[in-house]
Amino acid sequence: MNFGSKSKKRVVLPSRPDPPTVEQIMEDVNRACPGVHCFTRFYLKASSSSSEVEARYLQSRRYIELHERLQEERGSLARWRDELRAAGESLEYSVMEVKRSAL
Repeated sequence: MNFGSKSKKRVVLPSRPDPPTVEQIMEDVNRACPGVHCFTRFYLKASSSSSEVEARYLQSRRYIELHERLQEERGSLARWRDELRAAGESLEYSVMEVKRSAL
């Protein structure tokens, strides 16, 4: 008996359906029962009050400002590291010179 791959038939899968449109998603959200949590959470986000939107905007702005500040500090730390490394190399050289002159 030959159990090779020639005796197996390939199964052809149907193509995937197109993703839903925004209108279809919104229709599903609007038709969902109150107990459907994933839709309820989405709907609550979509219907946030202007004060919530403003608070999130301010929080986002604060995050961006902190991120920019961290990037600046990162650059400062890199410069300080390089300066300290150069100072350490200079100190090592000075110590070697002192040891040579002591001999």
